[in-house]
Amino acid sequence: MDNQQRDDIIGSMLNEGIGLSEIQKHLESEHSYKITYMDLRLLSADLEVNWKKVDGTDQVDETDLDAEQDVEEEAEVTLETGTRIEISKIVRPGAMLSGDVTFNSGIEAEWYVDQMGRLGLNPKVEGEQPSEEDLEEFQIKLQEEVQKQQMF
Repeated sequence: MDNQQRDDIIGSMLNEGIGLSEIQKHLESEHSYKITYMDLRLLSADLEVNWKKVDGTDQVDETDLDAEQDVEEEAEVTLETGTRIEISKIVRPGAMLSGDVTFNSGIEAEWYVDQMGRLGLNPKVEGEQPSEEDLEEFQIKLQEEVQKQQMF
């Protein structure tokens, strides 16, 4: 199943008033497609869906509104936290550790720690450079994340 087919199925079921957990079960049982509830929720938020029930009452499903509000609040919290770091499970060639970073300023980059323990940064948009404050926050958060995951 490609992404378009998946989106069509999800959109159709949502327009019929079927809940996300039922859609999740349907995708797995009928199409052998596994998706987490949160991924399904985020995906459904991107689809153009009539969130009204099919029974003609024109009432919006309150559970969907609550879930949408939770996702929006979570997104707001994520935006306020500043620099976001992701450590890749698959390490880039020549590196001991690698991943992606989105700085507080919005600049995105790939980062790595080489075999000598040197930190390297490759901005995704050529010419963009994070500020000194962004770099300091990144280094602190990277240290915290590595210690939390007990990688070294």
